[in-house]
Amino acid sequence: MKTYRAHTPAGLAILALLGCLPGAAALAVAQATGGSPAAGPPQIVPAATLTAPTTPSAMPDAEGFIRRWLILEPVTVEGQTQNIVRDAVKKYAFPGSETAIPRNGESVSLGGKDLAWHALDTKYYNINLFHFARSLGKPTSNVLFWAEVVVNSPVERKDVRLAVGSNAASVWFVNGEELVGIYGDRQTVIDDGVSKRVTLKKGQNILRAAVVNGSGATDFCARFLDENDKPLKGYTLTVSK
Repeated sequence: MKTYRAHTPAGLAILALLGCLPGAAALAVAQATGGSPAAGPPQIVPAATLTAPTTPSAMPDAEGFIRRWLILEPVTVEGQTQNIVRDAVKKYAFPGSETAIPRNGESVSLGGKDLAWHALDTKYYNINLFHFARSLGKPTSNVLFWAEVVVNSPVERKDVRLAVGSNAASVWFVNGEELVGIYGDRQTVIDDGVSKRVTLKKGQNILRAAVVNGSGATDFCARFLDENDKPLKGYTLTVSK
């Protein structure tokens, strides 16, 4: 299902500052509000919305959103159409096996560069990838991010659906099965893409995403919905085995 939100000019300005608008929109808002789009070498700015985890595990929030993730530093790609994004996901495939769970701080080689994994908690329902990359002095435009988290379910859960939103395109996998793909230059909208009904097995389930951004802000959000399309509860989230 899809939901759309209307925003006032003041609201758009806030979204732009939070890094929640696609490139063209962010640029337009920056101009309209007297701000300046980023230019020249990336600036290193602390990620105000992200912190390192301080507990072994986390739970989804009250609305079911997953706030703990492992994020890989971005690799450079070009384009956001469905074909280009799918080619990029294949070309820069997840660096590891279907069941691989990287370690925080572990480096991998992708796209000819050594990139590191970062364990992060977010203050809000969404992970702000613009803040993440900018805090490391990494590019935020024409990039692909890999994200992963382990979903630990105490029991088997049937008829579960994965619901996601992203700025911009993204492709989502659960236990190696591709479940959702949303494409083009788009804002993050809650439950923008919803999967078919699947079963979460008892024990560890691996949720993985590739997010591709053209320019400007970039972020994503994800949650599971139960058999009644309510936020799924009763599981924990970890970023290690």
